[in-house]
Amino acid sequence: MTPFLKWAGGKRWLVANHGQWLRRSVDRYLEPFLGSGAVFFYLKPQRAILSDLNEELIATYQALRTQPHEVWRHLRAHHRKHNKEYFYHVRQQNLRTSASKAARFIYLNRTCFNGLYRVNLQGIFNVPKGTKDNVILNTDDFSLVSERLQPATLVSQDFLHTIKKAKEGDFLYVDPPYTVRHNKNNFIKYNERIFSWDDQKRLAEGLLLAARRGASVFVSNADHPCIHELYHASVWQRFTVNRFSGLASSSKHRKGTTELVISNYLTKRGKQEDQRY
Repeated sequence: MTPFLKWAGGKRWLVANHGQWLRRSVDRYLEPFLGSGAVFFYLKPQRAILSDLNEELIATYQALRTQPHEVWRHLRAHHRKHNKEYFYHVRQQNLRTSASKAARFIYLNRTCFNGLYRVNLQGIFNVPKGTKDNVILNTDDFSLVSERLQPATLVSQDFLHTIKKAKEGDFLYVDPPYTVRHNKNNFIKYNERIFSWDDQKRLAEGLLLAARRGASVFVSNADHPCIHELYHASVWQRFTVNRFSGLASSSKHRKGTTELVISNYLTKRGKQEDQRY
């Protein structure tokens, strides 16, 4: 199933090229940095805890779970009216109902620059209009999105609150903002709240505890020496993988790059140690 959002650092490439690395048939799936939910929609778990600090994002998922047809109705209205002036009009709107807010979020995501999410100091979305005008997509099936979200708990909270719930039999997929030491990277400005190097350290400590509790952990992170150092414990296997980066402002600057994959259940050859999962 194709995610209905485009998200900076989204993991469509991961499920397309390395889906065999991901745990299936687990007791429960947990994801503390939900974003577009590419891994969740790919795995289709029967039980899940999905969280993110972005309250608008989580509210959009909640509205789609309970009111998919209402969200679709509002989105079709945006589709009919879409142009440059309309985009900036909607960007300034403060809507009331959960369905209209969700449709606004999806509309802006699909028509803003590179699908980025960024707000100003007042918490107002301020990404400019992009080049794409596709408001309705051929892959849209909000009824199916709603169906897939039914078994999930959706909550906006700090990542550690979700990670602390992971235990033996659970699969924890983690895709944080790619902050590195000294915060010298481009991902910070895309986040409403700064994800700092101290947060990276908190994350690594929390994941180590989850692994020791018996949870299966899979992490996507920056392929940088400081991240390798954070995950030096013997429980981790680390792999560098290639992917295409589509975040540059100009297509000529978009190029292949690498990411770091970290797991406590993959062997050195990239095989899952316990085939029960």
